[in-house]
Amino acid sequence: MDFLHRNGVLVIQHLQKDYGAYYDFLNFMSNVGDPRNIFSIYFPLWFQLNQTVGTKMIWVAVIGDWFNLIFKWILFGHRPYWWVQETQIYPNHSSLCLEQFPTTCETGPGSPSGHAMGSSCVWYVMVTAALSHSVGRMDKFSITLHRLTWSFLWSLFWLIQISVCISRVFIATHFPHQVILGVIGGMLVAEAFEHTPGIHTASLSTYLKTNLFLFLFALGFYLLLRLLDIDLLWSVPIAKKWCANPDWIHIDTTPFAGLVRNLGVLFGLGFAINSEMFLLSCRGENSYKLSFRLLCVMTSLTTLQLYHFIKIPTHTEHLFYMLSFCKSASIPLTVVALIPYCIHTLMQPREKKIK
Repeated sequence: MDFLHRNGVLVIQHLQKDYGAYYDFLNFMSNVGDPRNIFSIYFPLWFQLNQTVGTKMIWVAVIGDWFNLIFKWILFGHRPYWWVQETQIYPNHSSLCLEQFPTTCETGPGSPSGHAMGSSCVWYVMVTAALSHSVGRMDKFSITLHRLTWSFLWSLFWLIQISVCISRVFIATHFPHQVILGVIGGMLVAEAFEHTPGIHTASLSTYLKTNLFLFLFALGFYLLLRLLDIDLLWSVPIAKKWCANPDWIHIDTTPFAGLVRNLGVLFGLGFAINSEMFLLSCRGENSYKLSFRLLCVMTSLTTLQLYHFIKIPTHTEHLFYMLSFCKSASIPLTVVALIPYCIHTLMQPREKKIK
């Protein structure tokens, strides 16, 4: 591993030295790959366009991030910004200089990259869904046009994944091999769900059982390794020790924060998609109207941007996790059930007047 780490540091130094002027763009691409954007941007957009794709996107994101957590606990991957300080292979630490940024100091283990894995699995779902739609319209489109579409979408996919990977390496939060593992892992999870039918029709019981299994397995695995005297939170004190600015340490980057967030989203989706409000609004006549879908998309995206202003207190860890779960569960409840139902209710009086 020292070979990968040592050469990874050289790559990071090269990027920071020669491409520092592109920091704003790279920081933007890092945000594009942020798993939290899956729930606040990609999901509300796609769910109203295609409920099957939107539902699959949540399942892929949650299961992918869960696997990412388990692999991080198994692989014990270091992050560049602390590895250069902890390693003994350099005789003179002063010769190493990795610049840190506000988004550098993530506290969990580094391998595989969660940003790269989340980005690749979600964009894989979007690209395959778009291509499936174009195949279904082959009677209207020529084979040549389909091939051009295929080439364009997969080129766009790889352009985004490479940009996200470079951005994560540039800010010294990941080594190159960690982002590569993340991209491969995300694509494998997304491909597995391509062969998993019936996700969009899953019952509330299926959602609850899946949530319980994911939580108990992760908790059991954590407790088992604790019994073996292996501390899975080993990276948190190291991150706090070597982060250049204590204000850059955030509790929502700890391993359990991501688990709680994902379980909350899946829990909320299960309740929302099996609710009377969803069945009445999104499975009724309005679901076929373009105006209804566009209103739902715009209202959902606007509402979820306001969620960023809701700050969860971080002084008590257990309270943070509980409130984070509730906040995450409210996202699909808002997008899938509450907003469509409100718009459906508002549109009914106008339709009656027209009639």
